[in-house]
Amino acid sequence: MSGEHSAGACVIDIVFPGATNHHGTLFGGAALALMDRAAFIAAARHGRVDFVTASCERIDFIAPARLGDIVETTARVIRAGRRSLGVAVELVAEAPLTGERRRCTSGVFNMVAAVTSVTMPPVPETERASPDSLSMVDLVMPEQTSHYGSLYGGSALALMAKAAFVVATRCSRQAVVLASSGRVDFLHEIRPGQVVEIEASLLREGCSSMTVETRLWSELLATGERRLCGTGAFVNVAVDAEHRPVRWR
Repeated sequence: MSGEHSAGACVIDIVFPGATNHHGTLFGGAALALMDRAAFIAAARHGRVDFVTASCERIDFIAPARLGDIVETTARVIRAGRRSLGVAVELVAEAPLTGERRRCTSGVFNMVAAVTSVTMPPVPETERASPDSLSMVDLVMPEQTSHYGSLYGGSALALMAKAAFVVATRCSRQAVVLASSGRVDFLHEIRPGQVVEIEASLLREGCSSMTVETRLWSELLATGERRLCGTGAFVNVAVDAEHRPVRWR
């Protein structure tokens, strides 16, 4: 992959217990936070200035995202004003073992540039992602940094391992666990407020294992400058209910 990113943003996460409500489904506030984050990244990539959320139009929750689901939040700019952008955001839940996808919620977030002297570019054409690879983005927050003020290595590893897990799960449609990681190299620091994009693709297949190659990019929102900050390979193994390896092909 060349490091070119498509228009908009795609934030992928997994519903863990800390993000659920007492019904065992994704808490509505956590869903809104994911949607707002995706809207900000899409707006900042489009306008190349800092943005704040001004309002969101009607948002209806029409289906639940359950514990263990993969949630995919996509955002794209649909209208541009002098200082504002309308960003359409959709959150889809995916059952990891069956691939069933449920549209959970959608809405439009109105983002306003934090500077007064700016001209928004026109709305781009919608681009379709390749079905053969995964590309997910996130925004580096202060709580993800180390005492040096840059992205903590453990946080970076978690993002890369999460991308590898999603690729392995979608490939096998089995319960998978992380078995090992190959060599992981960190090449540059990543500062708070930068976007990270993780690209992951299947590298090797075994009887029960899948080796997924990952590449971690940083992106300066003000300029779009990108650089490769990390590479690694993660081995995931398909397991049964007793966590014993099983054939996935």
